[in-house]
Amino acid sequence: MTSVVEEPRMDKISLILLGTIVAAVILGPNSIYAQQLVRVGYSGTGVAKNLHKTIERAGLWKKRGLDIRLIYFTSGATMAQAMVGGDLDIADSDVPAMLNAVSSGVLDGKLISVYVNRFPFAFVVRNEIKSAEDLKGKRLAISRFGSSSEVTTRMLLRHFKLDPDKDVRIIQATGTSRLPAMVAGQLDGTLLGTYDVPALLESGCCRVLVDMLEMPLDYARFGQVVPTNALKSRRDLFLKFVEGLIEGIYVFKTNTDLVLSVLKQEGIKGREYSYPRIAAAMRERPLPEVKGVQAVLDSVKTPKSKVTQAKDVMDPSLVEEIDKSGYIAKLYGK
Repeated sequence: MTSVVEEPRMDKISLILLGTIVAAVILGPNSIYAQQLVRVGYSGTGVAKNLHKTIERAGLWKKRGLDIRLIYFTSGATMAQAMVGGDLDIADSDVPAMLNAVSSGVLDGKLISVYVNRFPFAFVVRNEIKSAEDLKGKRLAISRFGSSSEVTTRMLLRHFKLDPDKDVRIIQATGTSRLPAMVAGQLDGTLLGTYDVPALLESGCCRVLVDMLEMPLDYARFGQVVPTNALKSRRDLFLKFVEGLIEGIYVFKTNTDLVLSVLKQEGIKGREYSYPRIAAAMRERPLPEVKGVQAVLDSVKTPKSKVTQAKDVMDPSLVEEIDKSGYIAKLYGK
């Protein structure tokens, strides 16, 4: 009796499973059954977020069977903590904060790409500040201690021949609170992403003291860090991700209408100012390179740093593999 009742039931289940498999094959990588979940963290609301929004709108993740879940962090330091806790697969945007965690020995991670090897920021100040010398005694904002905004601010102050610990007052302020605080005169200066500069200048309160994109400095600012053990066990997934990133950069640099639409949707003012500058800074071949990576490690180095050499924190093999296949050259018609 049992076999009589169970046999049709098993046939029914088998048919359902067969139908599912056939549907997945017919629908291909765009099928819900084929989507691979990837948790991607980012900090800030500019370069990384808008690139990811462009990639999503162009359908580049979906066609590779990737379900990218973007997770926003108020600073790179908190994003690094999340990866240490196993809550992220990929950390995007804040390379200095992530490599700070690697350098200190807190995180075992590898830098797999660098798509902006410059500082896409401007240091903005109140109008009454006319020179770097006028910064003495002033209140300067960063997102969080240990974040790349602190690292970059300190680096810039030293470039100005100022002592970050003695000559200025460094204050923590989240990204969304910095602009209104600058307008209200509660802060005297801060780093702003290129996308945010027009909105502040429009208020009439402030000016750009230095545009860091114009500084000829190699510095691995935007890219992806992944856990070392995951890079070994999930290499195929990361390879698809990096290929999608590379195509996304191409789309960002060439499909002006799509990108401006994304920026408008994100409420970015002065799009004609910011978009060409960011697009020009994005690298066709986002390979981690020793000079820019070493500059980051040197900027976060402390007496307690355990990892201090660029070669020990980077793995360029994914970008190299894609490049050697001719994929990048084909995208750009080279």
